[in-house]
Amino acid sequence: MNVLYRAALAAILLGGLTLGFAQDNKKGKAVNTNSNTRIFNPTGMHTPVGYSHVAEVTSGKIVYIAGQVAMDAAGNLVGKDDFAAQVEQVFVNLKTAVEAAGGTFKDVVKLNTYVPDSVDPALITAFRAARDKHVNTANPPASTFVIVRRLVRPEWLVEVEAVAVVSK
Repeated sequence: MNVLYRAALAAILLGGLTLGFAQDNKKGKAVNTNSNTRIFNPTGMHTPVGYSHVAEVTSGKIVYIAGQVAMDAAGNLVGKDDFAAQVEQVFVNLKTAVEAAGGTFKDVVKLNTYVPDSVDPALITAFRAARDKHVNTANPPASTFVIVRRLVRPEWLVEVEAVAVVSK
């Protein structure tokens, strides 16, 4: 992947995000999203836009959710060649999974996202829009966004895995 593509993708991912963080968070103090976690940005690190640097588990049970793709309950692909539709289905699947473990999307502390380099960087705003409907945008989960050569199946345009911490 060339440098220009990476720069464009970074601008799309970070540009336009005006998410506020609590003053305590900027100083490195934790802001609790629930009684089981502290999500924060340590002093001495830059203040990120759209994600947090650290998600600390203080109690509860950890739930690992495998990478979700745009497959519905019947195993059918949702949104063939439609990145936005696939992202929506991925977040529906993540929500279903975390709720099955006894939590809500507010319990998600980490997201790892994988998008093939064939996806037009201009479409990445659809990812941010879908994600922001589900996560706590004032104190978002720690997140990683990775551009990969391809996913296991070429018709998959996005895969997201999650970690949540829910009350026992």
